Amino acid sequence: MNYEFKPFPKIGRLAKVNGCIITEKIDGTNASVFISETGDFLVGSRTRWITPESDNYGFAKWAYEHKEELLKLGPGHHFGEWWGQGVQRGYGLKEKKFSLFNTGRWSGEDSGRPECCDVVPVLGFCEFFRDDINQHFEWLREEGSKASPGFMKPEGIMIFHIHTKTLFKKTFDGEDKHKFEATPQVSPSL
Repeated sequence: MNYEFKPFPKIGRLAKVNGCIITEKIDGTNASVFISETGDFLVGSRTRWITPESDNYGFAKWAYEHKEELLKLGPGHHFGEWWGQGVQRGYGLKEKKFSLFNTGRWSGEDSGRPECCDVVPVLGFCEFFRDDINQHFEWLREEGSKASPGFMKPEGIMIFHIHTKTLFKKTFDGEDKHKFEATPQVSPSL
């Protein structure tokens, strides 16, 4: 018998709380660009590869129109949010934007990020304690979207725990429920 051994994964130490990065959670649709080592180019949604003929809010069409610029991202799988006009909250924009999630790699003027891409806004850094996280959450509630200044109904925040490389989200709407558990909107009877 030849079975592959699968070890139990390492468990991160809570004592090694070397910080969290808190970003704005933008309400759009998950999007990705994949570039192989040989330059193959694929575009995806959260659950599947997409094409301009089988698209997700026009992201594939946009990505193929910006392919030469997006190839500057380099080999790898690049995840982000496709948001703006016509996608979820819209944020009062007249266009759509692609904001990359990897703030460590793509923030800053010298990151090499293509001009057609934004980065999700960093709201702050903190230790992994609820009070610190809640301060950033409440700031966003009071000040509105940092991604689209003046938009006062942001979705929430994302918390990236650096040591364990784990993402968490905290949203304003239905915080304690999954999307499928949200209270349905009932139309009044005519």
